Amino acid sequence: MQKEYFGTDGIRGRVNEFPMTAEIALKIGMAAGQFFKNNTKKVHRVVIGKDTRLSGYMFENALTSGLTSMGMNVLLLGPVPTPAVGILTPSMRADLGIMISASHNSHEDNGIKFFGPDGFKLSDEVEKNIEELIGTELSNVGLVNIGRAKRIEDGLFRYVERVKSSFPNGMRLDGMKVVIDCANGAGYRAAPEVLWELGADVIPVGVNPNGLNINENCGSTNPQRAAEAVVSHGADVGICLDGDADRIILIDSEGNIADGDQIMGVIASRWAQDGILNGSGIATTIMSNLGLERFLNQRGISMERTQVGDRYVVEHMRKSGFNLGGEQSGHIIMSDFSTTGDGLIAGLQFLAEIVRSNRGSKDLARIFEPIPQLLKNAAYEKGSDPLSKPNVLKAIKAAELQLGRRGRLLIRKSGTEPLIRVMAESEDEDKMTMAVDSVVAEIIA
Repeated sequence: MQKEYFGTDGIRGRVNEFPMTAEIALKIGMAAGQFFKNNTKKVHRVVIGKDTRLSGYMFENALTSGLTSMGMNVLLLGPVPTPAVGILTPSMRADLGIMISASHNSHEDNGIKFFGPDGFKLSDEVEKNIEELIGTELSNVGLVNIGRAKRIEDGLFRYVERVKSSFPNGMRLDGMKVVIDCANGAGYRAAPEVLWELGADVIPVGVNPNGLNINENCGSTNPQRAAEAVVSHGADVGICLDGDADRIILIDSEGNIADGDQIMGVIASRWAQDGILNGSGIATTIMSNLGLERFLNQRGISMERTQVGDRYVVEHMRKSGFNLGGEQSGHIIMSDFSTTGDGLIAGLQFLAEIVRSNRGSKDLARIFEPIPQLLKNAAYEKGSDPLSKPNVLKAIKAAELQLGRRGRLLIRKSGTEPLIRVMAESEDEDKMTMAVDSVVAEIIA
């Protein structure tokens, strides 16, 4: 389904360039308002959250103007994590939830993510319907029916209490020293507060946003600063969030980095042991490591893969009855607690396992041995289709034969750039490198 505005996770791009302009945000607000107005209701509500980017003010105002012109009342949450919008949309009986964020990208980018009245991200079909409305003439409501906008002061408090309720009853973090890196983003207030209230000795990193420093040398995509803090402070563990706090990367007590696959391995094995892993399986994407799959299978846990994107993981979870899923990049979805990835809740589950098992973060952060994995990007000219060329198809087939049954080759187009991502896994690193390089060479030839 080809879409002009929406990508794999809402609308995203460079600020003041198509599609991330105030003018388009206004039209998107009007279109979304028109689509989500339920004529059987007298009151129509939208909740809007944002991260700490300077451009968030511009898009917040533009969206609010479009929505109120269509008769929608707008509840402004201010800077809150993305999962807070997913939680608060149904909690506040809203017709729609909107998060203004470009996640782990730098401040020059921004984005708009949508949640339906059930708190889940919109389907491709609904996004397409909204796109079609953007290009039409929409009629504003009459003067007396214009929506109102107001700031919600307790939105962050509501989210903090929901997050704390996900931690096992009666368990505390007293005596545990935790580095929390909030990427100068949306979690800069909530995350340290939650950890401190649960008893941890908190060492904050990336908690001084100025509108321009989100994800700058900090956060889940730049965890080195947090790793240094863990070692220098003798911390038990480090938690790195991204700009909108919906993903997590962990740092063990020695400064080693653990990705989402390791975190899912810890949570899945614990939940299976406690009999609370629904469906005896989890949903991951095609990027998750083969080592995770083997680790889970040895414990009687299935692993089902989807295309890249946490929304597709959630869709598969709902279809299969799973309550756990995620991405290697750190989006961990636990549907018992949240409708989308939540880095802070995932971090609490990991900390709970440290307390419960009396094992250190060094052991838990390497709960399985990953299969060597190599990913390279191959650029191509826009408008061309290198994956249809005979020489590329031949190279792919040869690489698959070379890796055999004990390896894996993955070829996919980027959803945002003219790049082909070529990834291989194999216990034989020489074969893995040769397989990736041979395919990349033919793509760029």
